[in-house]
Amino acid sequence: MVRGLEPGTVRVAAVGDLHCPRTSSEELRALFQDLSNEADLLLLCGDLTDYGKSDEARLLADHLIHVRPLPIVAVLGNHEYECGQQDEVARILTDGGVTVLDGTAVELLGIGFAGVKGFCGGFGERALQPWGESALKQFARESVEETVKLESALAKLRTPSRVVLMHYAPIVDTVRGEPTEIFPFLGSSRLEEPVNRYGATALFHGHAHHGTLEGRTFGGTPVYNVALPLLRRQFPGRRAIRFVDLPSVAAPVGSL
Repeated sequence: MVRGLEPGTVRVAAVGDLHCPRTSSEELRALFQDLSNEADLLLLCGDLTDYGKSDEARLLADHLIHVRPLPIVAVLGNHEYECGQQDEVARILTDGGVTVLDGTAVELLGIGFAGVKGFCGGFGERALQPWGESALKQFARESVEETVKLESALAKLRTPSRVVLMHYAPIVDTVRGEPTEIFPFLGSSRLEEPVNRYGATALFHGHAHHGTLEGRTFGGTPVYNVALPLLRRQFPGRRAIRFVDLPSVAAPVGSL
């Protein structure tokens, strides 16, 4: 059954920065319990583990069993890269039924999803440029490469409704609330360019634990910061997951 409030919509549940096992098993169970009664699909926006270890990924995969039969789409975050086991983390989650996107795309329930980790570099006129020392050029190039990957993923989608997942922020508005000194390490406005070019329906990210819930790209795409610590503070006493109804091309068979 489709949970969207209006015909032709799908309700997604989105959250990032689970940092398993820093977030306790008890909290994760409460977060995911009976989620299939409230949503049609779960989006996970990176930093799913705390140190990017394979045993942390296995623990999270065990918790995600309770989300079934909901489809789950995820991207990795910077914490998944801490121990150099990011490929193994992705494999474990994939084996657990999670679709992990990295410059790739998938179509589910009539909606297209494109995902990347993203990277930092800053926003607008203050964004770091690839100029000067080779280390700075390499740093700036990483955000360019992630942007190219996102553009490639979006280009693969043929659905009118296109949703983007990433870990880092593509706009400054959803990192406001964080210390201004760390804004350049929270995202990159380069990531916004393909989102506007392809007219994405919505974008979900995490990473900015003390940021702002919502913003919009220059092209008008709504951007949702779904970092778990932020959702906890904004929705006290409620399930710390963001629910958003998105337009779908067609409802799944048997949803009437």
